[in-house]
Formats: sequence, C-alpha cells, structure tokens
Amino acid sequence: MECPHLNSSVCIAPDSSRFPNGSPSSWCCSVCRSNKSPWVCLTCSSVHCGRYVNGHAKKHFEDTQSPASNHKKSEKHDKEKPLHAVCMDCSSYSTYCYRCDDFVVNDNKLGMVQKVREHLQNLENSAFAVDRHRKRKLLECSSLNSKLFKDNGGASALCATGLRNLGNTCFMNAILQSLSNIQQFCCYFKELPAVELRSGKTAGRRMYHTRSQGDTSVSSLVEEFRKTLCSLWQGSQTAFSPESLFYVIWKIMPNFRGYQQQDAHEFMRYLLDHLHLELQGDCNGVSCSTISQDGVMLSAGGKCCINGTSTVVTAIFGGVLQNEVNCLICGTESRKFDPFLDLSLDIPSQFRNKRSKNQENGPICTLRDCLRSFTDLEELDETELYMCHKCKKRQKSTKKFWIQKLPKVLCLHLKRFHWTAYLRNKIDTYVEFPLRGLDMKCYLLEPENSGPDSCLYDLAAVVVHHGSGVGSGHYTAYATHEGRWFHFNDSTVTLTDEETVVKAKAYILFYVERQTKPGSDTKL
Repeated sequence: MECPHLNSSVCIAPDSSRFPNGSPSSWCCSVCRSNKSPWVCLTCSSVHCGRYVNGHAKKHFEDTQSPASNHKKSEKHDKEKPLHAVCMDCSSYSTYCYRCDDFVVNDNKLGMVQKVREHLQNLENSAFAVDRHRKRKLLECSSLNSKLFKDNGGASALCATGLRNLGNTCFMNAILQSLSNIQQFCCYFKELPAVELRSGKTAGRRMYHTRSQGDTSVSSLVEEFRKTLCSLWQGSQTAFSPESLFYVIWKIMPNFRGYQQQDAHEFMRYLLDHLHLELQGDCNGVSCSTISQDGVMLSAGGKCCINGTSTVVTAIFGGVLQNEVNCLICGTESRKFDPFLDLSLDIPSQFRNKRSKNQENGPICTLRDCLRSFTDLEELDETELYMCHKCKKRQKSTKKFWIQKLPKVLCLHLKRFHWTAYLRNKIDTYVEFPLRGLDMKCYLLEPENSGPDSCLYDLAAVVVHHGSGVGSGHYTAYATHEGRWFHFNDSTVTLTDEETVVKAKAYILFYVERQTKPGSDTKL
C-alpha cells in the first residue's frame, strides 16, 4: 500500500552519522539489546526489535503519538495529519508503517527510501567483505580447513549461505536447507527458467509485498522456491531472507500463517505436495499416466505418481508401500498399494525412556529398530477392526507393511511427538542412525529382484528439533555438501564433523540412493 507519510515533505535522509556502526544485520534493539529482527526508524534512525519479537519498535511508534512527544507540533497539524511511523527491516529492507499497519511500496518525491536501502546495503556489503577476508585468513591458518576447502589447489572461503529467521521460521529454514543439499532435487529447480519480469514501471525492480494485496499478486511457489535455492551456496552473502517465499506460503498454506512455531515435518509435506501440484501442469515429456495391475499409479516412464502426473517430487521422493491385512477369523487377505513421499516411524516403546547415547540402562535404539517396528506383523486393536468382505463384518485382523518400490531419496520421519490426555509430549530418545550404507533390502516385498548393492542409502541431511514441545523449541539441520558436513542454524552456518552429526537426536532423516560403484563401502 501507499503511505501518505512518504508523499509528504517529511525529511528522510540516509545520513551515515545518524546510523549505528557496523552491519545492519548486526544491529540490536536500543532498549533490550536483542539482535533478532532489527528495524530502523526512518524519522529518527533509532533501532528497535521488530514487530514480532519484543515489540519495542511498536512501542516507539506509540510513544511518538503521545502528546508529550508532539509538544512542538501545532495542535491544528496534529488534528489534521496523524503521524505515521515508518520503519525499515534491517535484513530485507522492507518498509513498514505502524499507522497504516501494513508494508509500504511507495517512496517520497526525492526517492529517499531507496537511498536508505542503498546506504544500508553498502554498510552490509562492507561488513561482509571484512568478514569474508577474516574467514579466508582463518582458513589459510587452519590445517584442517585447508584440507577440506580445496579448489584448484588453493583454499577457498566458506560458500554456504544461511536463512534469516522471519519470526519462528526455523522449521522452514531447516527443511529448505536440507532440500537444498539433495542434489538431484535441488538442481532441477535451479535449472528451471525464471518467470518473466513484470513489464512497465516494475520491470527489473524488487517487489515488496503487502498483506493487503490480493491473490492475483501471489508469485508461483515453484518460482519463489527456485529463487531461494539459487540464493544458497553462491557465497555472495552470509544469510538470505526467504521473505518472498514465506509470503507465498502464507497465501497458499493457511496452516502456516502467523509467527508461531510449526512442525517441520508437517511443513515439509505441505511444501512437497504443493510443489507437486503446481508442477503437474508440465509433464516433463511424459504423455500420460497409467494404472498398473496392482492399482498403483505409474507414469509412462515407470515413475510413482501421487495425485496424477509424475513430477520431480514423486520421481525423487516417491515410493510405494504394500499394505497386507489378514482376517484372523476366515484368513481372507487384502492387499493395498499406497504411494508415499516419506515414512513416519514409531520409536519402539521399550526405548522411550532412554534419552542419550551414553546411558547404560539397556540397548541403544537404532534406526533399524524403528524400521523393523514399522514393517513387523501387527495385530490391530479393537478400535481398528477390519471390515472383512467374506465375513461381511468387522473382524480382528493383522497388518503388515512391505516396501514395493524404494525411492531415490528415502525420507524417514521419527515420530517424536505424541498426544497425551491434555497435551502433545516429545519423545526425546536418542536413535542411532548410519551415515553410510543403510540397507533397505530386507524391507522389500521382492528383494530377490534387486541387485546386491542396489538398496544401499547414504545420509544427505538431518533435521533436529531442540526443546520439549512441538509448539516451542528450535529446529536446525545438518547436511553434507561436496563431502563436507555443515550445521545450519538459521542465518548461522558452521562446518562440523561426522562425530557431531551422529550424536544428533534426529527428527527427519534424508537418505540418498547410492550409485553403485566397484569397490564401494560395505553395508552397515
């Protein structure tokens, strides 16, 4: 929206003496010293924590509306023109007006808002250049890092880019960083052609969206996802703000509106499902979909499909389960084939009190224990009685899962959150998982049709939840890129090692199918 304050003659000047020293991303609130979501007032250049942290920026606006702060203003001016408190996000350079309660897209006649943006960007670039030089010096002095960072015989700087937290968006950041390190999936989006720039006055300019804009202004989810992936691993900035992507997610996924903590697994499923639906308009050379004799939707290329045409989502993450149900009264067997994008695994009840790897009370829970619990024969309880078509009524029965088709990327979700009578508790059990050589052959429906090494998977990324509840805590991710492990903690990215990764209490695990090579590692 347009703010009338910016159309007036109020002075907004990017005078360097009025701004704090250092990079805008490192500025902190002048009241509580918080460095989360700093916003700068364009009238007085004071910095306060943003709209969704402690609210000191809003209090600054309220103070400017009090009679005491306006004693120099004429009474007539106060009545005719209420004051507008316009501030700018020091991370994304979006402009917001508290009086209008919305983001601002216009500028004053002198273009001073754009000059402030350019000034803040120059400060950020200068700080980034100094930081990059410091990191390069540290790499040159470290024998470990000199081995890890080799590029044409010389050391190179850390090229990983973090994702800024937009207000409890760590659940989104952890998933985006994990997906960005799954090469087959990431490369597909990065190679997609960009959507044509808008014509006319907005051509080539960055758009600052507002909450009041209609659905017609919403960008494609695929396009914003592509832009976000392209911004990572370029090394041009230490952190990227996924503001435009988050705006689109708000519009098309109402469950994730607001700034409360969300479930990373739920977000991943919604994201993949919506990407799949949007991509279905392009069949990628596949003319149509067909139904196999088993009832599984398969594309002409033999790829698993979910809700119709195969896309890169189902081609990479898509697998097929066979669900067998047997009536315990008459022995009738029912088979059903279910496509999946991930498998949700229970942590066996006997391990739920074992919180750390070093505890000695009993054996350590392993990922194999969780997979075995998922695929073992199970007798359904009284609330899940099976409707037997032969007996013509609900009967006691058993259920068993087999994997009919393994995906290229196996996503395993450990069910750490469960409902009690009043709340949702977290199972904090440590689950041991392999970095390399996860063998899935024993869970296949027809393992004899697979090669000796065709069912081995290597770990690509891990999402970890820190804290006690699904509505609180914090999400981070570990991921491997070109043989190096990184820890992604919102805008902070650090090098780490395998020993640290295997100690993590995994919530979501991403395993990539191993490309069979002569002399490959033995299975674990």
